[in-house]
This record gives sequence, C-alpha cells and structure tokens, in this order.
Amino acid sequence: MANELAVVAVGLLAGVVAGMLGVGGGVLFAPALVLFLGQSQLHAEATALVAIVPTALAGAWSQHRYGNLQLREGVLLGALGVGGGLAGVAIANEVPEHALRVTFAFFLLVVAFQLVRRELRPEESRRRGELA
Repeated sequence: MANELAVVAVGLLAGVVAGMLGVGGGVLFAPALVLFLGQSQLHAEATALVAIVPTALAGAWSQHRYGNLQLREGVLLGALGVGGGLAGVAIANEVPEHALRVTFAFFLLVVAFQLVRRELRPEESRRRGELA
C-alpha cells in the first residue's frame, strides 16, 4: 500500500510541476519513477506512456467542449502517436538500460533548453505567440 501511495504522490507532484512549467508530465514522471521509486528506465518510460492516455483523452474532451478540437487531425495524430509509441517500445526493449538513460537525459536537456529559450525571447514575440 505504501508503494501505491508513493506512486500516486510522485504522479501528482509531477503533474502539478509539469502543468506549472508547460511541459508534458512524462518529462518529469519517468525520471521521478527512476529516482524516487527505483524503477528501471524501461519500466518508468512504459508507465509514463500509459499515464498519457487518460490525460490525452481528458484534454481532448475538454478542448472539444471549447470548440477547439479538430477531430480528423486529432485522430490522425493519435494514430501516428500509437504507431510511434509501438516502434519506440520495440526499440527500447532492444537498447541497453544505460543507453536509454543517456538518451532520455539528452531529451530532458533539449526540453530544458526550449523552456529557457522560450522564456528569454523578447516580450513582444511572447505576447504574439511567435516562436523564437
């Protein structure tokens, strides 16, 4: 029971921090599972992928209520995401654990760089939503 509560706490904290930073929760959830709960990188990434499903469905439903959902494009993107996820799982199962950790760490650095770059771009382009 204590392990389940720890997983819930890690997921909740990762979700809150991810929401505050504007990044996907898996970016924080997978490392938290490895660092705080001792999961292997492979299991942490798989858990983070499964955790995306209810989040994506809730987001799609919410955006549909606001009239922002483009169903055709969303279904296409979802299908491609499932295909990419399956390909990624096949690759992850063949790659050594150390290589998975290094690759994920590199991915985290790219995300961090994008967050910093977005924050440092001129205020005017941020207000207009332009990419710098």
